[in-house]
Formats: sequence, structure tokens, C-alpha cells
Amino acid sequence: MTAQLAPEIKVTQEDRLRADMYNFLGLLLARAPDQILLDQCSALSGDDSEFGQAITTLARVAKVSRLKAVGCEFNSLFIGLGRGELLPYASFYITGFLNEKPLASLRSDMTIRGIRRSENVYEPEDNIASLMEMMGALIVGRLGKASSLNDQKSFYNKHIGPWAGHFFTDLEGAKNSVLYASVGLVGRMFMEIEREAFRMSAE
Repeated sequence: MTAQLAPEIKVTQEDRLRADMYNFLGLLLARAPDQILLDQCSALSGDDSEFGQAITTLARVAKVSRLKAVGCEFNSLFIGLGRGELLPYASFYITGFLNEKPLASLRSDMTIRGIRRSENVYEPEDNIASLMEMMGALIVGRLGKASSLNDQKSFYNKHIGPWAGHFFTDLEGAKNSVLYASVGLVGRMFMEIEREAFRMSAE
């Protein structure tokens, strides 16, 4: 007997755009933007939809933002003296503590999928930037074969859906958020779109 190979999953243009948005959010949340990323934010343009207007808001704020100020904003939000204003980790949002069961569950799923933490990354894997990057990679198969919609849904519902929307809402309203208030708006609305799309896929 010979094992049948699973059919290659075709990545649609819509899915590539979804992956691009996950990757974009991951870049913005992983570290303070450099000038290239800030310029990319400034060049964005959205349509007349609510989500498109959120993109336009981000672009408008980025255009008047200065690199040094954005760096200080990022540090205040996520690093701070001891800790930042926000703790962007699944374990913290779901259990109230760091390095708890959600992180262990994620690490198990990462092992199953052959995902390994980069050697130069020391943050726990359940931080929001890493999860955005992982989801983008799963959609287009950057870490192997593209994942099926059911597999994407499973990963989202288990590791992102339960808390990312709350995080982005907190980011939107954080005391130190200026540019990142609009990042929070875009992230929150994107999570709502993804949640609804996955919900409708089951109908």
C-alpha cells in the first residue's frame, strides 16, 4: 500500500491579503517601527467600508508621526520600566498570569505543525506579534503547506480568538497609545472580520 498525499491547497488572492494583514500587524507589534514601516503605514489607503476607514485612519496618523515619538510610544506600551502598560500575551489575557496553560497548549500545536521559535526571539511564543505571524504563515504555507480553512479556524479559535479582540480594544484605548490607537482599531476590526468569516464557514 502507498500513502496518498494530501492535495496541495490553492492559496487564493483573498487569503494572501488576509495573510498580509496578519503579517503587517505582527510587524507593528513585534518591535518599534523603523522609518520604512512607518512610511508603509503612511502610504496605506482604505475603501469606504468601516475596515477601510480604519486603514485610512492609521495612514493619516502615521503621516504626522515622528519615528522617535513612535519608538517612545512602543516602549511605554509594551516594555516600560519593569513592564509596559499592556501585557500582550494569551496566557495573561486568558488566565491573568504569564506562562500558563495557553502557552503550553500553543507550544504543543507549534510542535505538531513544525513551527519553532526563532533563535533571536526570547519572548514567550503566545505574544500577539508571534501569533499574528504564525497565522499569516499558516494561511499561505510559509512554514510548509498552506493550511486548510478548518485548520486555520482551529488555530484561530484556540489561540487568537479568545483574547486578541480584547487586546486590540485595550491597545485602542491605552493611555500611551497615539499611532497604536489606530493599530488597535485596525486589529480589532480585522479580528471581528475573521471571527465572522470563520463562523459563516461552518454554516
